[in-house]
Amino acid sequence: MNTAELGLPVDVPSTALFTDHYELTMLQAALEGGTAGRRSVFEVFTRRLPPGRRYGVVCGTGRVLDAVRNFRFDERQLAFLRERGVVDGATLEWLSRYRFGGDIWGYPEGEVYFPGSPVLRVEGTFAECVLLETVILSILNHDSAIAAAASRMAAAAGDRPLMEMGARRTHELAAVAASRAAYVGGFSSTSDLAAGFRYGIPTIGTSAHAFTLVHDTEREAFTAQVDSLGRGTTLLVDTYDVAEAVALAVEVAGPELGAVRIDSGDLLLVAHRVRQQLDELGAHKTRIVVTSDLDEYAIASLAAAPVDAYGVGTQLVTGSGHPTASMVYKLVARASSDGADAPLEPVAKRSGGGKRTLGGRKWAARRFDAYGVAEAEVIGTGEVPGELAGSQLLVELVRGGEVVGREPLEAARDRHAAARGALPMSATQLSRGEPVLPTEYVA
Repeated sequence: MNTAELGLPVDVPSTALFTDHYELTMLQAALEGGTAGRRSVFEVFTRRLPPGRRYGVVCGTGRVLDAVRNFRFDERQLAFLRERGVVDGATLEWLSRYRFGGDIWGYPEGEVYFPGSPVLRVEGTFAECVLLETVILSILNHDSAIAAAASRMAAAAGDRPLMEMGARRTHELAAVAASRAAYVGGFSSTSDLAAGFRYGIPTIGTSAHAFTLVHDTEREAFTAQVDSLGRGTTLLVDTYDVAEAVALAVEVAGPELGAVRIDSGDLLLVAHRVRQQLDELGAHKTRIVVTSDLDEYAIASLAAAPVDAYGVGTQLVTGSGHPTASMVYKLVARASSDGADAPLEPVAKRSGGGKRTLGGRKWAARRFDAYGVAEAEVIGTGEVPGELAGSQLLVELVRGGEVVGREPLEAARDRHAAARGALPMSATQLSRGEPVLPTEYVA
């Protein structure tokens, strides 16, 4: 997402050094060897989904577009490379003029993917494309992992809203990206104000245990919060005794109390007891919010509990056990010479060890059954079969170096809900299993 174009004041800095040393040494050697200008096609894909995951979620595409646009070397960065002797003078001169001028196609953000899916395709000269490998992978691997975890949690939560609360459990900048990815995956809000500021995500939050503890009594704490924030606020009721706190909360705020939050204990048992107590006190509309180290399994276990919303932190921002999507960025085709009309030739890694690649510039489409349910991910390198022409997955994102595929974050969020809804019902099962769609390759 381009925050500047959407009217928000925060943009990403230069991403030119968000790369690995060897990208630049490859560039230098290619410039000297005469292959830097060869037209090339790189693709991003994963060989496998994390164990137990039935589908992946494409996320971070908007951030990739910003990163590519801002991949430019300023004088300080060039001076750093010169002082360290990373590359020679001719390469530094080339880098000083660097602007990506190629094309990028990819699965639209929020779409689901499977092993082998070409989620991003980067085309241009070898030199301009090879430099983007690390920054593209760092964004897509992180954001897609968080979005996949968020999607599983959203499926487990059903219609109950999810609040992202993981900023204190990860790097401060990763926390902002995680909030964005969680929103795409189905969360409705975040506690991170930076994410709200940068991406327009709704923000939430009231008080922590420290607010209760700084007062002489729980009554004083509740009274201060209600007087300041209104009766619709959420009171934290597990600092001392939950039952006493719930009674006191309703006494202070009245039956108009917005919600109570439970952050510890046996959440299933406590939620039932609190709901009964609230109803007996006449606070029938007071909601119950639970937090406390939730993941998709804990959320699913609370499906029958009288819980109205979930707050999730650590497990979300760490991908619920899978903090990367294991995507790779591989050269799959290149021209036989520097000539503009030189034909593309497929290239692939052939050695063993489970890291072989499939050469060729690929297209991807999803096949659906008569009921509109997805039944296969189809990938090919030749002509697209006529029956799949209308269900191709890659969309144009960058044309001739200019971004053409930017969209609001809400579009990605809505797309993901639709894409997940079109998968077989077993996609959202939390039990271990293979990818819910097979990947089929056609010539």
